[in-house]
Amino acid sequence: MRITVDVNGEDRTREVEPRHLLVRFLRDDLGLTGTHWGCDTSNCGTCVVLMDGEPVKSCTVLAVMAAGHEIRTVEDLADGDRLDPVQQGFIEQHGLQCGFCTPGMMLAGRALLDRNPDPSDQEIREAISGQLCRCTGYLNIVKSIQWAAREQATAAAPEATATATATATATTTAAGGQT
Repeated sequence: MRITVDVNGEDRTREVEPRHLLVRFLRDDLGLTGTHWGCDTSNCGTCVVLMDGEPVKSCTVLAVMAAGHEIRTVEDLADGDRLDPVQQGFIEQHGLQCGFCTPGMMLAGRALLDRNPDPSDQEIREAISGQLCRCTGYLNIVKSIQWAAREQATAAAPEATATATATATATTTAAGGQT
């Protein structure tokens, strides 16, 4: 069966068996090995990718089911040499040890921050509850996502100020220089 899937912003077309799993499509067919395959039972969450912005366990999604959808993998988080705040947060807050669960944790964190830029500890824990980490005990993972949220807010503040200043200047200019 021939399918086309938007993976990390690029349409990828391949012939696949109807029973071919998305995790295998990404890893074996496309060479995107950042998506890990762990338990083979959908319990561990190491295979999490984003489908249309929502976390899914790619070991439970058939590749044909992903046709026509946007899939984002951990390889797409960084923008060139600039890490995503979630990736940087995992470095800054020591959110990984062995690294096996890290791609899925980062994508779950990215999806959460895209929906809610200021999550509570409980919201972060709920967002990552579908993933298992056998090394860290989750505290540093939660701190990593909190760090990313703060970093995003800090980065957004100057942009918001610049936009407000530009709007005020345009309004003043349109009013003939009067406020």
